[in-house]
Amino acid sequence: MNVLEFGFLVLAGIGAGLVGSIAGLASLISYPALLATGIPPVTANITNTVSLVLTSVGSVSASRPELKGQGRRLLPLALAAVLGGAAGAVLLLLTSPGAFERIVPFLIAGASAAILVQRPPAELAAEGAREHPVPRDPWWLALGTFVVGIYGGYFGAAAGVMLLAMFLLGTGETLPRGNAMKNVILGVANAVAALGYVAFASVAWSAALPLAIGCLVGGRLGPRVVRRAPQTALRRIIAVAGLGLAVHLAIQAFG
Repeated sequence: MNVLEFGFLVLAGIGAGLVGSIAGLASLISYPALLATGIPPVTANITNTVSLVLTSVGSVSASRPELKGQGRRLLPLALAAVLGGAAGAVLLLLTSPGAFERIVPFLIAGASAAILVQRPPAELAAEGAREHPVPRDPWWLALGTFVVGIYGGYFGAAAGVMLLAMFLLGTGETLPRGNAMKNVILGVANAVAALGYVAFASVAWSAALPLAIGCLVGGRLGPRVVRRAPQTALRRIIAVAGLGLAVHLAIQAFG
């Protein structure tokens, strides 16, 4: 890998880390960037998952205010993500990612639509400094996290959008706090899948390193943007981006 490709992947990683920590759409930037450097699709998918772990490291480290008081609720969700991410990694190693091609666009479109139309009760409250008591989350939240974890470990595209939609719908939290939850859980699922790939698959380390460096930087920036941006506008941007990805993948799958 030459200097230009290294720099290109660092910049792609910054963009992917920023978009991933905000909207869960990191692969929209990072995966095509890996393909552009000549890496085969399956190897690019594996390398992408390994590199994106650094997005979560950056975003979680920058989300301490939003994660305050959420430790207890995150434990069962993290366990579900570990199990799901491991199952997804095994599926990818045993089967072809093409098995999900036709259903993925509908999953992404549904999650994006949920973000667009759903208004959590917490966002209707007056803004400002206030305590966030942790409510009892619905029973299906851990199960849904497990299912999305499988998808994230197997295919990965827009898994963050699915988690974000589910957490906002199930918990009624604000976008910054729901997004912080998403970054933690998605990071756990990606880390488990990445460990499996490192042990049993081929990772293009020369590309993973610069991409991971950029992802760490971009991941650190994302929570600051979410914290300061108008929540309604940011919701719409995330939803529209997700719908755009769904249309793109649908054209590829059915075209």
